[in-house]
Amino acid sequence: MSLQTLNDILLVVCKNRRERVMLQKRASGWVPISSAEIYRNVVGVARALESWGIDHGDRVAILSENRPEWTITDFAALALGAVTVPIYSTQTADQTSYILNDSGARVIAVSTKSQLEKILAIQRHTALERIIVMDAVETAHAVPMSQLMLPGPPGLDPEIGDAPFDARSRAILPDDLATIIYTSGTTGTPKGVMLTHGNMASNIASSMEGFGFGTKDEVSVSFLPLSHVTARHVDFALLYRGVALAYCPDIARLPQVLTEVRPNIFIAVPRVYEKIRQQVILKTSGFPKSAIYRWALAVGRDHRAETLAGISPAAISWKMRIADRLVFSKVRSGMGGEAEEFISGGAPLGRELAEWYADIGIPIHEGYGLTETSPVIAVNTPRFHKLGTVGKPLPNVEVRIASDGEVLVRGPSIFKGYWNRPDETRAAFVDGWFKTGDIGQLDADGFLSITDRKKDLIKTSGGKFIAPQPIENSLKLNSLIGTAVVLGDRRKFPALLIAPHFPVLEDWARANQVPFATREELVANPKVQALYEGIVEEMNQNLARFERLKRVLLVPEEFSAADGTMTHTFKVRRRGIEERYRTQIEDMYAKAELAGS
Repeated sequence: MSLQTLNDILLVVCKNRRERVMLQKRASGWVPISSAEIYRNVVGVARALESWGIDHGDRVAILSENRPEWTITDFAALALGAVTVPIYSTQTADQTSYILNDSGARVIAVSTKSQLEKILAIQRHTALERIIVMDAVETAHAVPMSQLMLPGPPGLDPEIGDAPFDARSRAILPDDLATIIYTSGTTGTPKGVMLTHGNMASNIASSMEGFGFGTKDEVSVSFLPLSHVTARHVDFALLYRGVALAYCPDIARLPQVLTEVRPNIFIAVPRVYEKIRQQVILKTSGFPKSAIYRWALAVGRDHRAETLAGISPAAISWKMRIADRLVFSKVRSGMGGEAEEFISGGAPLGRELAEWYADIGIPIHEGYGLTETSPVIAVNTPRFHKLGTVGKPLPNVEVRIASDGEVLVRGPSIFKGYWNRPDETRAAFVDGWFKTGDIGQLDADGFLSITDRKKDLIKTSGGKFIAPQPIENSLKLNSLIGTAVVLGDRRKFPALLIAPHFPVLEDWARANQVPFATREELVANPKVQALYEGIVEEMNQNLARFERLKRVLLVPEEFSAADGTMTHTFKVRRRGIEERYRTQIEDMYAKAELAGS
């Protein structure tokens, strides 16, 4: 059927009468959830919401880790014409309160006892009338979701369906508001992005055109936070295509889940791909593993073009077969061993990381988009793939490059506006084109490349512009670096702040007789300082004179969303980092000034 609204996805899922639409981990193992069960669950929750007075346009919030109940609540609200407001499970009470107040949500579904307690502590400051709790929690303050779901409403036969529910679901129009997604806030206070059913449905339909998902029995692991537009888009798209979803609520458990589920499709943000690469380097250290790894990587590099063309290592050459058996297959095994398609989104992958994966026989199809674009603007596909780009724009999305290099887009997937922010909505467009805030270019073959965020460009006091992302992406490939952040806006020179990858650094310190009791002692050690200054100096050889990094600041902790230094999808929050380390940064530049730099 033609995809017009998100409600069409539920109808397609239930019409196909599949026994394995979702998978959830229980004490007995991975338990399948059928389309009949999903339908009963969704109708049950929808009837409860309707009985509470939730109507067209009302907001229903979801505060939960990835699990079937997340998607069931989403489908139930959307079927009524209500508007779903996702909230990251890791957000603080104050952040959660802001979103609830700004959106005016009347009902919220929470996952656990701790999330319930978070909401109860702030409920009196919000417009919340009802709370649904997904776990079995004994409380008088919330309705257990289990009471609303299986066995579903009395007398409901999934084979026949619920006529009033189906009719109401089909009555929702493409122009109706579906969700308000609050941006990650890399540059300031989060804004509520309004996406319609038509915005997301058109994007889902177009973004999947280049992939053959759903042609056989396939499964994918849902572990990227569903509060983020990329994860939600992906899960909707895979469900629509008939791919089963195995829910992983805790990313720390991902390695185990991958080996248990053995997904056919692997979709992640760049930070996950970076972590996998770091683990490979750790496990191949020391002779003879390091020699074998370097040889295999060199063989893979010689056959990069064949890998990107979709040719399996076994069909390329005898050397590739050996390299695959000794190294590459072990990397794939850690990702489940069965994945045939690898996709990256949510943040820039970086050319060098994409090259490394191509060299070990894994072509990663990088995509690009924003919350405001539902989200996909462009994506590499098995047929049209060019390394170092984010692929060709979707067929129904127009892209042009402004005179200052900014990427402008228009099409049916572009958002309706910012919730309660008409001035900012107007400012986001120019002559009907949405201003992405990204700097990029289109090549002669129609592939789009993104070089940096417009607001991230660093302008030194000498007037030189520096794009930090390419520098940071290159540095992150070093196993000793966890995160690197270029500094220097309105300063005399650029510098670098580094959060080390401490497992590797600590091993290095022990091997080199560098004593330490704490991470603070470790990063302050002159030998460690010299180690990182050497890495940066090597990087400087590939930079223009005005880009060269003249100082290095090591910090004794890794960045996280909890401390405001990263977003919930592992993107750097420059403002948060500069605020957190303001004293150290000012001290570093002051010392450089005294030294005459």
